[in-house]
Amino acid sequence: MTAPLSPWFLLLLAVPVLLLGEFVLRRVPVLARFNIPVPVVGGLLFSLLCLLVQLAGWGTVSFGSKVSEGWWTWLVTPDTEWLSRPAKNLNLPLLIGFFTCVGLGAPLRTLLGGGRMLVVLLVGTTVLAALQNAAGVAVASAIGAPALLGVACGSLTLVGGHGTALGFAPRFEQAGLESAAAIGASAATFGLVAGALLSGPLGAWLLRGRAVQSPAAGDTARTSVASFLGDARALAALGRSALLHGLLIAFCIKAGAWVSFGLDKAGLALPAYMGALLLGFIIRAIHDAAGWRWLDGSVIGRWAAVLLPLFLAVTLASLNLADLAKVAGPMLLILLVNIALTLLFAALVIWPLLGRDHEAGVGTAGLAGYGIGSTATAVAAMDAITRQRGPAPRATTIVPPTGGFLIDLTNAPVISAFIRGLS
Repeated sequence: MTAPLSPWFLLLLAVPVLLLGEFVLRRVPVLARFNIPVPVVGGLLFSLLCLLVQLAGWGTVSFGSKVSEGWWTWLVTPDTEWLSRPAKNLNLPLLIGFFTCVGLGAPLRTLLGGGRMLVVLLVGTTVLAALQNAAGVAVASAIGAPALLGVACGSLTLVGGHGTALGFAPRFEQAGLESAAAIGASAATFGLVAGALLSGPLGAWLLRGRAVQSPAAGDTARTSVASFLGDARALAALGRSALLHGLLIAFCIKAGAWVSFGLDKAGLALPAYMGALLLGFIIRAIHDAAGWRWLDGSVIGRWAAVLLPLFLAVTLASLNLADLAKVAGPMLLILLVNIALTLLFAALVIWPLLGRDHEAGVGTAGLAGYGIGSTATAVAAMDAITRQRGPAPRATTIVPPTGGFLIDLTNAPVISAFIRGLS
């Protein structure tokens, strides 16, 4: 088998992959109309190209995922751990940087005023987590698979994602599910792809026939396609302000690594970005409560618009679709049932409860995104919709903390209850 290529090639390829996605979306307007994000198109096309090379017998194109170079891992690692030069996922600084922007960019007054949308999304996703697990257990039992596999292919990996899957893996193995970490990683990756492909189209379908929210939005498919280079140039044009906000983001990432370290020591199975996300929330809350004006949400938004596509491009371009094809049999059946369940739940329950308007459509797409894949794919789907149809400030402010933080507080007890009930 051909040795994996260096992970650093993924960083070099990230921008070309994004440009590929932009090119395809502009040449195939139907994809833009269905609000499939640029990095999803580019990343999956690149992964498909690598698969075709393998199927043609020209070799295996795969990439390593972890790096141990201290200059790259220092920011996301507590120093006591960093001294041993641990290997970390290449995309981890990009992921944590994005979620730091989520925290810093969420005005406290907007979160406190989240009201009905916040309650519907949080309670709704908690109910969805229980439904995913119940459906997973039912399907697993019906086909003679271990019942715990139903939970592993339920809210553990769909609502929870990679971080929750790996965090709970030891408990699943103790309960009797062998290779829980590998199962969780495969199921979460499958969910990531499904969420990236389906959440945007769901929002587009729900909002079909409704007028766009601003005269400039939705005029053409071309205007709805994000431009990574355009966002990067806009960030660079901010000059000193972009630099100062970038330093604040870096501070939150580093300090957040220590917060996450403390949470891990306390036995909390939370994603790696949780510390930086919480710190970002705290800093923004103090800033707003004190009446300060130095933290500019638009600059934070520019940073997020650069970090999120880079993270998704690196993540999706590195997928080995041949490995995903091996997610067969019981796992695949459970995942497909739960993905269909999630989409139906979003369309038939969440969409009506949120009010069936523009904000509701964007928020429902966001829930589908993190209910199947991840908060990052949810934000990418919402961004694709709002670029085409106009802004949805409540949804784009409330969905990220709900999917990135609050749901972890309720999903973990749901998972634990099912493990206890099945052990």
